[in-house]
Amino acid sequence: MLVDTHCHLDAAEFDADRAEVAEAAAHAGVGLIVVPSVERANFGAVASVCREYSCCLAAYGIHPMYVERAREADLDALRETVVREHPLAVGEIGLDRFVDSRDDARQEFYFNAQLQIARDAGLPVLLHVRRAIDPVLKQLRRCRVPGGIAHAFNGSRQQAEEFVKLGFKLGFGGGMTFPRASRIRELAATLPLDAIVLETDAPDMSPEWMAPPAPSAAAGAASDAVVDGRPRALAARNTPDQLPRIAHTLAGLRGITVQAVAEATTANATAVLPGLARIH
Repeated sequence: MLVDTHCHLDAAEFDADRAEVAEAAAHAGVGLIVVPSVERANFGAVASVCREYSCCLAAYGIHPMYVERAREADLDALRETVVREHPLAVGEIGLDRFVDSRDDARQEFYFNAQLQIARDAGLPVLLHVRRAIDPVLKQLRRCRVPGGIAHAFNGSRQQAEEFVKLGFKLGFGGGMTFPRASRIRELAATLPLDAIVLETDAPDMSPEWMAPPAPSAAAGAASDAVVDGRPRALAARNTPDQLPRIAHTLAGLRGITVQAVAEATTANATAVLPGLARIH
């Protein structure tokens, strides 16, 4: 069995065929799917998906890219939701230093507040760390939480080791499947296997075999929504049933069997997200 530790199955991209997507994942051997929220407005959608599909477990949080429209009352709602729903984790939370038009102080305020909520609830966290690994680590040292996952990890070996020291696993997904992603692939091949979990981040972060050609500059300028540097309109929809091929990539990089990858990454996910044991 495989665990997809990060999949936005509640996203609008799945509204037309969510049941079929979940069924395809199950048939592919993806037994558990972690579904994180991105803002208060989709707490209900995440909860609904996780009630509908027994393979799904929820995490609730406010993504750094959504804090511009967040209000402090949303933090109260998060606390209440954590108490009521008993989620797997608090997430997706963190910092993002990729987008130019951003409010770093606002991101840090909401990140720190959500770390405190996770700490008080004794829950791990699902971290967004895009171009912000050192600031995220700084906050984690100030507010210790029961570990979690650094989603879509793309840092250095030293940064990876710092996360591991703090009780975190590192999420590897579609980015690892691109031959030119040399740093990610080197880390995937050489980090201790017990530090790694797998993810798709569906519907985003499509793996190499699903990725379209890079768009022209004109096409990029015509789109407001960008996913991994590409306009969302041009990005192929990723799905959780792609996880076995991602696992196959990791197995090839490490020179081990896919079965060994599945067993190790499932054990790692369950260790860092103890709530998975409720249905594993």
